[in-house]
Amino acid sequence: MDLSAWITLGVLALSLGLLITEKLSAELVMLLALLVLLITGVLEPGQALAGFANPGMITVAAMYVVAAGLRETGAIDLAVHSLLGRPRSLARAQLKIMAPTIGLSAFVNNTPVVATFLPAILSWSKRNQLPVSKLLIPLSYAAILGGTCTLIGTSTNLVVNGLWAADGHPGLGMFDIAAIGLPCAVAGMIYLMTLGRRLLPERQTSTSAFDNPREYTVEMTVDPSGPLVGCTIVEAGLRHLGTLFLIEIQRDGRVIPAVNSSERLVADDHLVFAGDVSAIVELQRIRGLVAGYSDTAAISRQSPERRLVEVVISPRCPLINQTLRESRFHTHYGASVVAVARDGKRVRGGLGDVELRPADTVLLETGPAWIERHRYSPDFLLVSDVVDSELPRFNRALRAWAVLAGVVTSATFGWLDMLTAALLGAGAMLALDCVSLATARKSIDTQVLLVIASSFAVGKAMEVTGAAGHIAGALLTLPTESPWLILALAYIMTMLLTEMITNNAAAVLMYPICLAAARTLGVDPMPFVIAVMMAASASFSTPLGYQTNLMVAGPGGYRFSDFIKVGLPLNLIVAAVSISLIPLIWPFQT
Repeated sequence: MDLSAWITLGVLALSLGLLITEKLSAELVMLLALLVLLITGVLEPGQALAGFANPGMITVAAMYVVAAGLRETGAIDLAVHSLLGRPRSLARAQLKIMAPTIGLSAFVNNTPVVATFLPAILSWSKRNQLPVSKLLIPLSYAAILGGTCTLIGTSTNLVVNGLWAADGHPGLGMFDIAAIGLPCAVAGMIYLMTLGRRLLPERQTSTSAFDNPREYTVEMTVDPSGPLVGCTIVEAGLRHLGTLFLIEIQRDGRVIPAVNSSERLVADDHLVFAGDVSAIVELQRIRGLVAGYSDTAAISRQSPERRLVEVVISPRCPLINQTLRESRFHTHYGASVVAVARDGKRVRGGLGDVELRPADTVLLETGPAWIERHRYSPDFLLVSDVVDSELPRFNRALRAWAVLAGVVTSATFGWLDMLTAALLGAGAMLALDCVSLATARKSIDTQVLLVIASSFAVGKAMEVTGAAGHIAGALLTLPTESPWLILALAYIMTMLLTEMITNNAAAVLMYPICLAAARTLGVDPMPFVIAVMMAASASFSTPLGYQTNLMVAGPGGYRFSDFIKVGLPLNLIVAAVSISLIPLIWPFQT
């Protein structure tokens, strides 16, 4: 190897070390790697910056806007509430969660799907007396499995397809990868409903990480044009709301106390509820109810301008491993910490001495504009407001679903390429007022895009310097020339790497190595491309492996060992299914 190849391997090793230890943020590590490769002359400026114009990366950005339109219109909320129902067993409850999650995650970014399902499942599990610790890991894993079923299901698929297309090959179709992803999803569901159900911990956690820190009263009005007019209290789903109770109905100047289950709702009825913070968030997502005139006033009378907000700390938060006193959280974010929960339990003792860790759930006291400023902050994986000032616009939900259907259909039948379809979908969401321009801008995760674009530079350097070929040659020194075994080894290497660093970075770094291995063996590289896609998404064994795992860790009361116990067998199952099927669908010999 020449000097440029050694420099590339050194940059790669240092980058992996920094990503694994999390000493620096992922995007900063990859940008520094790009800069070193550019300064040392390993890459020309055009090569180093090509990732920023890669179609896969731009498609990811456009799909963030499409997902924001679905979220802002409440389109996903409607699907959640109509699909959950009332289960007759724990296995059926898991099926009711996993099946729609897989279906939605195949077309929508995993994070908003889990963020939407999470508060609904917390309330739903309490109403049905189900341990939430048996439900939230299946939720996260189902979102990951669903993402492997279509080209747009996860950003990793789009990124790898962008690399493949950039090499001059025709890109994959919308459902090509479903031949592997769907069997893996079915196998994963069966495992989680059988053996996995027994491995999941059974811990009693409340619907919030905090036990009713403050009870509020909230007034909602029955929308005259909504679907609840004429429904009984039971039919409207207002009788069994967990920790939320219907106190009275105010109708035409009179009060109906102790409301009977058979009482039918009338247009403009004012419904007065009492409950805790988590339940009020759930109430506002019921279609046909709108915030009553006295809603804000009722809360303001108890404490003017006060809001309670739950946030889940992201690994990207700059205050990780600092105590609340050292970090000066209030100065940094303009919010006061009320309590901290970890592994589903409230952290006792002095708040000032609590060190923040990834997946901690923090209860904040904030001002009214805080939620809007920090809704898309990369420092928080999840932000749950007590009374959300921006309610879903359900009247635009059908428009949002129609836009998504248009993107999927046009890309599936080849009417448009994936990039064009995604960009038109994002534009349609804006033109049809499904999402505002400000919200669309905030919904784009620039940190993820920077990691993707910068990772392309490292991958390109490994290709042009021959470093990838040397690593591939080392793989082929094994006492076998079986492409199937080399494929299995490449899959396992990618799977292990994605548990330690971001899935997109793992895919981009392994892509040139796998292609070099295929060329050395003289076989079709497509099986290796599919293996990289599947393995990079197989992030089940650690809470840090994928952000949806972190999102459910605190609310589910999970420990690190729970993800290893439940996720490692699932890793092996998905690996076995993928490695077995890939060469059968995409043969090694062209």
